[in-house]
Amino acid sequence: MSWFQKEIVLSPKPRGFHLITEEIEGELPELSDFLVGLAHIFLCHTSASLTVNENACRDVRGDFERHFDVMVPEGAPYYRHTLEGSDDMPAHLKASLLGCHLTLPVTQGRLNLGRWQGIYLCEHRNHGGPRKLIVTIHGERRANGGKVFQRDPAGIRNEDGLPPGRGER
Repeated sequence: MSWFQKEIVLSPKPRGFHLITEEIEGELPELSDFLVGLAHIFLCHTSASLTVNENACRDVRGDFERHFDVMVPEGAPYYRHTLEGSDDMPAHLKASLLGCHLTLPVTQGRLNLGRWQGIYLCEHRNHGGPRKLIVTIHGERRANGGKVFQRDPAGIRNEDGLPPGRGER
């Protein structure tokens, strides 16, 4: 078993729910070295969060943002932590609800997400700035000659042209 760790800094994003799966994978060429394992993704901030959810329909992102804005409103009269702006305390609450880390399976050098799943950075501040992730992978490294899944325009396929058995919706 082997360990690998890397820091990834995401560029600032506006408030909202942002798919970052490809951005993370693009920053982790070392992922392809692992045959099987777990990738732990930790967000080093208290006013943003991570989640896995639907990656196909853009409406999901807006629905998430609207729901969380209703569930955790800005300007609630009972908030005491208000020095950093009206969006700060609600951002902390939203981040606590969703969480700051994910643990995902690694299979054949890829994050083994379901067909319709993507990794989201949930930016809860109006101007949150760059966000730092620490990715830690623990697993069995690939031996030379191992079967590799390749990306093609039709999606992820193995050498036989079949999808790698990803989960369902």
